[in-house]
Amino acid sequence: MSRIGNNPISIPEGVTVNIEENVVTVTGKLGELKQEFSDITIKIEDNSVLLSRPSEHKDHKAKHGLYRALINNMVSGVSTGWTKELELVGVGYRASNQGQKLDLALGFSHNIVLEVVPEVKVETISEKGKNPIVKLTSIDKQLIGQVAAKIRGFRTPEPYKGKGVRFVGEQVRRKAGKSA
Repeated sequence: MSRIGNNPISIPEGVTVNIEENVVTVTGKLGELKQEFSDITIKIEDNSVLLSRPSEHKDHKAKHGLYRALINNMVSGVSTGWTKELELVGVGYRASNQGQKLDLALGFSHNIVLEVVPEVKVETISEKGKNPIVKLTSIDKQLIGQVAAKIRGFRTPEPYKGKGVRFVGEQVRRKAGKSA
């Protein structure tokens, strides 16, 4: 029994869900997202989306919960959107952007210039006395997570001083230095 897959997805005001053959299209005030699916039956009843699987096979059980989560993320993405904030912790670490070009100074000999996809909006916040913050907003949860992981991968937080790129609110496990 799939606990996640059996939950219905409620459709908020201003969001439409269309199912054609094996493609789900979700349209809202912020945009439109599409997702292909297979082996799962999707129905729209009483302003909610219901998913069911044909059998108790392991593959069908896995896809049941997966597609329910993906469609739920699409519905909340086109209605409210997704945001991720990354914090640059370290002396001399800076971030700036011009349009979709993100310029990061992370302690390497050259700055890292990243051309961010147009579906993800980039904003940098730099206040005196605080760590620079890179704010990403998009309707696609998978894409925003992938871009955030790529930026974090340039300088992952290290356990001794805690320097690096981390998500806002992320706890970095610290280690003691070498004992004398």
